[in-house]
Amino acid sequence: MVIDPLILPDEAATERLGEDIAKILRRGDTLCLHGDLGTGKSSLARALIRALADNDNLEVPSPTYTLCQSYDGDLPVSHFDLYRLASEDEVLELGLEEAVEQGAVIVEWPERAGSHLPNDALHLYLGITPDGGREVRFLQAETAFGQRVRRSLAIRAFLDRNWGHGVVRRRFQGDASARRYETARLGGATHVLMDAPRLPDGPAIRDGKPYSQIVHLAEDVTPFVAISELLEARGYASPPIHAKSLSEGLLLIGHLGDGKIIDASRMPIAERYCASAALLAEMHRQVWPDTVSVSGEAGETRQYTIERYDRDAISTEASLFADWYAPRFGGGLSHAARSAFLKIWDNLADIVSTGETSLVLRDYHSPNIIWRENEPFPARIGLIDFQDALIGPGAYDVASLAQDARVDISPTLETAVVDTYLAARSRDDGFNAETFRRDYAIMAAQRATKILGIFVRLDERDGKPGYLVHLPRVRNYLHRNLAHPVLAEYREWCAAHAGLDRQEMDHG
Repeated sequence: MVIDPLILPDEAATERLGEDIAKILRRGDTLCLHGDLGTGKSSLARALIRALADNDNLEVPSPTYTLCQSYDGDLPVSHFDLYRLASEDEVLELGLEEAVEQGAVIVEWPERAGSHLPNDALHLYLGITPDGGREVRFLQAETAFGQRVRRSLAIRAFLDRNWGHGVVRRRFQGDASARRYETARLGGATHVLMDAPRLPDGPAIRDGKPYSQIVHLAEDVTPFVAISELLEARGYASPPIHAKSLSEGLLLIGHLGDGKIIDASRMPIAERYCASAALLAEMHRQVWPDTVSVSGEAGETRQYTIERYDRDAISTEASLFADWYAPRFGGGLSHAARSAFLKIWDNLADIVSTGETSLVLRDYHSPNIIWRENEPFPARIGLIDFQDALIGPGAYDVASLAQDARVDISPTLETAVVDTYLAARSRDDGFNAETFRRDYAIMAAQRATKILGIFVRLDERDGKPGYLVHLPRVRNYLHRNLAHPVLAEYREWCAAHAGLDRQEMDHG
C-alpha cells in the first residue's frame, strides 16, 4: 500500500504532519526519519511529541548529544538521534529495544542502527524542494503502522477540503469499538472528528452470519447520520453533522460540550441521572419509524432501515458471557451447559418481545450523555453514541442508565431513576408498569451478562485490560437483576456454571 509523497511548503505544514502521525501512534511503533542535515527531521519529531503531549510550548531539545530523550505520558515516547554513534551495536546499550516495548520510538539517522531496527518500522525520507519547502517520502507503508498513517493523512485531506487548512487535531475520548475520535479546532471553533471506516466481516458464528450482523452493529457511518438526523428532527440534542464522507467513514460533527452527569470524583449526580431517565420517558412515548432517509455528501438520499432488537440479537449478545467470561471465571462450560444457557436466553428474548418497543439508543450511560446546563429540556441532555440504535425493548436504555457500567449506582439511586421513568410514563395510555419491570429485569440482566463477556474479551483478545476494573460492579448489577422471578432459571444456571453464586457477587 503506497503513501504518496508529500510537499510541506512551510513549517506549519511540518507541524501538521507531526500532528497527523501523533493521532495514530501506538505502543510498539517505530518512526525512522532519514535526511541530510537541515531537512527538518528534528522539527517533525518536535511537532509530533508536542502534539502527543497537547502542549505547543513543551521543551523538546534535540538529543544530538544525549542520544536519547524520553517523554512520559499516556503513550511514552523516546526520541533517538544516532548521528554520533560510533557503531551500530551501541544501539543496544541505548535501550532501543526496551523503548519499543514500553512505548513509541522516533529515530533520527536510523541508518546508523544497522540491523537493530524493528522490521515493521515506518521510514520517512525528508528532502528540500527547489523553493525551500520539504518533500517527504514514505517507505514500508504496507505495515500496520504505515496503514494507520495513510488513514490519518486521508483525514487531514478530509478536513482541508471540508473545513479549511490548519485544523489542529488532538486525541479525544476512547471507545471500546473500532471507532476513533479526535477534537478538531480552527478559528476558535471546536468540532469532533469521527473515524469509523467500514471493517471486514468477522467469522460466521450463527446461520452463516458474523457477530456484527446478527446483533446489528453499525458497519459504517451511515447509521449514525440516519439516527442523528432523526433525533434532531424530533427536537433532541444530537451532534450536528458539519461534513461527511460516507464512503471513507469520516464525519465532522458538532461538539455538544463537556458537561457530565457524574462529578469530578466519578460519582453520579442523582438529579442528572433522573433527568436523563425523564428524557427516555419522553422518547418512549413517541412512535419511531422503521426506515429513515439519509442524505449523502453529494446531496443524494438513501434509505436506512432501523433493525429490530430481535431474539437472535439478544441471545447472541448474551452468549459472549458463555464464550469469554464463564471459561475464565467458571472453569469452562460443557456442551450441555452452553446449550442450556442459549435456550434460557432464547426464552427470555421471546418473553421480552411481548412488551413495549421503542427506539433503543443502546449505550445510554455516563460516557455518552452530555449535560447542557443552560439548555431547556429535552436539549439539556446531549446524545452522542447511537449508531447501533435499534427498535426494541425501551427498558434496555433505562437499565443502561440505572446500572451504569462505568459508575457505581447504588440500589437507592437505581430505584430513583426507575421511579422517575415510571412516574413520567404513568400518564401514557397502554403503559403497563409491571410489564416494564419484567422487561427491565430481563434487559438489565442481558446487558450485564453481555458486558461481562465483552470486558473479558477486550482483555484477552484485544489487549485492553483496563476494562477488567469494571467487572465487580457489573457482577453486582447482575446479582440485583437475578432477584426477579422471571430470571429464576438463569439465576440457577449462573450459580451452577459461572461462579456467580450470591457470596461471590456480594463480595466481587
